[in-house]
Amino acid sequence: MNHPNPYSGGCACGSIRYNISDEPIFMNDCQCRDCQRMSGTGHGSYLTFPSRTTVTLTGEAAHFNMVGDSGSIKTSGFCSKCGSPVYMTFSGMPELFTVHAASLDDPNRFKSQVVTYAMRGYTWDHLDPSLPKFEKMPPTS
Repeated sequence: MNHPNPYSGGCACGSIRYNISDEPIFMNDCQCRDCQRMSGTGHGSYLTFPSRTTVTLTGEAAHFNMVGDSGSIKTSGFCSKCGSPVYMTFSGMPELFTVHAASLDDPNRFKSQVVTYAMRGYTWDHLDPSLPKFEKMPPTS
């Protein structure tokens, strides 16, 4: 099924591209240390999609694994040429596909719903004060 307005994006040099024919189920700013280190700033901003089957991915991503607070493995896909982080997958929720908001062709499509891992946030990292904040991850139900 073709989505009328797919989400598309990729890395800075264009070697990795994605097209997602679905709507995100979650959009968040995450202040965990892994996201801070990957972004080089105080948080990462993400769109999470419900199914990898709606994702068309081209190009060869390099990967590295991190162990999240839950003990689950988070795999980061990034470009080995330009170093841009592009997407993440999660061993505990293998159907999900998460992209970095700034990797979108139109980053204005990102509308954060919550701040996660606010317990790791810094006073200099100014996020929208009206967003709900969770010390860790919000409950899934």
